[in-house]
Amino acid sequence: MKTSQSSSVIEKKVLIDVLVLRGGGGHYATYDALRAIVEQKQLPWELSVTFADTIGESSSEDKKVSDVSSLVGRASDNFYDQIQKNGLGWIHLLTMHLHKLIIKLKHNIDVRLLKEKWHKQQPDLIISVVPFHNKALWESVKELKKEIPVVTILADFADSPPAYWIEPKTKNYVVCGTQKAVEQAQGLGVDKERIIKTSGLIIHPRFYQSIKDSHNQTPEDYRRHQRKRLGLSPDCRTGLVLFGANGSKVMLDIAKRLECFHKNLQLIFLCGRNQEVATFLTQQKSLQKRVVVTFTKDIPYYMHLADFFIGKPGNVSVSEALVMNLPLIVENNFLTLPQESYAAQWIQDNEVGITISSFRHIHKAVENFIEPENFARYRRNVIAINNKAVFEIPEILNNILIKSRDINHE
Repeated sequence: MKTSQSSSVIEKKVLIDVLVLRGGGGHYATYDALRAIVEQKQLPWELSVTFADTIGESSSEDKKVSDVSSLVGRASDNFYDQIQKNGLGWIHLLTMHLHKLIIKLKHNIDVRLLKEKWHKQQPDLIISVVPFHNKALWESVKELKKEIPVVTILADFADSPPAYWIEPKTKNYVVCGTQKAVEQAQGLGVDKERIIKTSGLIIHPRFYQSIKDSHNQTPEDYRRHQRKRLGLSPDCRTGLVLFGANGSKVMLDIAKRLECFHKNLQLIFLCGRNQEVATFLTQQKSLQKRVVVTFTKDIPYYMHLADFFIGKPGNVSVSEALVMNLPLIVENNFLTLPQESYAAQWIQDNEVGITISSFRHIHKAVENFIEPENFARYRRNVIAINNKAVFEIPEILNNILIKSRDINHE
C-alpha cells in the first residue's frame, strides 16, 4: 500500500479503538506514541483503549479459563513485569505456550465479547499493537458484516510465529518496521496491498524533539552542563543502563563488572519501578561516577546525556536509543525472549552495536566497544538509520480510512 500524499483527508470526527496490553511496556508505549502524534498534528481522531488481557474478566462463562490463566500470568497485569524486574525472563519462555493455549480456549468468548463491543461502539478503525489476539480481533469484526478496517502494528522488529503477530487468514493490514517483518508477512501469505513498511518502529515524538535551553547553549554544551549538574564529569564517556520500566537485578552485576572502568567511564542507571535495585546502587560504595534514577518519563533527557546504551534488546527501548543516536550493547542467548531475539540480531547485522552472550562479559565488551575507532564506526551507522515511523503513521492510517470510506459508499 502506497503511503505517498493522500488524495484527501478525513475531516469528520473519527473513532479509533486501540487494542493494548497492561503487562510489559512496549505495547502501551506504542499506543502512547500514536496518541501523542494524533494530538500533535491535531487530527480529528478520537482514540479509545481496549485492554486485550482483560477481555471477559467479568464474564461468568470465562471464569474457569480466567482462573487458569491467572496461574501463569495471562490475567495478571504484574506477571511479565515481575519476572523482568527479578531477572527471571526465562520463565516467560516457559509460559508463552500456555498463553497461546489459554487464548485458544478463550477464542470464541473473546470473539463474541469484542463483537458486542464494536457493535455498541461503532469504531471507524481498529488498531492492534499486541500479539496473540489478532485472529480473534479480525473474526469479531468480520461477524459484524461491516467494513471496519483492522490494522496490526508490530511493536517488535519481527514476528515470532506461529500465532503471534501476523495472522495470515485475516484481512488485517500489517504495519512492519523492518524488512524481516515484511518478508515474514509475505511468506505467510498476507495480501501484498495489506503489508505496509515503515522506516522503523513507532516511538514517542518526544524522542525527536531538540534540546531546548534558556541560555541558548549548543546541544553539546547543554549536555556537558547537565552532566555536571548531576554530579558527572562533563567530558567522560557515559553509558546508559536501561532494562525497561521495571528495571532488573542484572543491573547490579553490570555495575560491579564495570567498576574497573571508573577512570574513563561513568554510568546512568534508569531503574524504573525497581526501588530495591535503585537503593542498592545508590548506597553501594563505588569509585565510578553514577546517576541512579527511578521511574521517569524523562528518558529522552537522560539518553541525550549518554553516549551509548546497555540493556536487554527490548524492541521499543532499542528503537528509542537509535533515534537518540546511541550505539548499543545488548545480551542475546537461548534465554532471550523470542520477540526480542531478532532485535539483537538486527543490531549486529546493521553494526549499530554489539551483542554478547552474557552480561558476565560486559567488561570485555565495553573495553572493545569504547575504543575510539570502533565507537566512531558504530555511531556513524546509528546516525544513518533515520527512523521516522511515528510521523509516517498518520498518513498510513488516513489512507486506510479513505479506502474504507470509499468501499462503504459503493
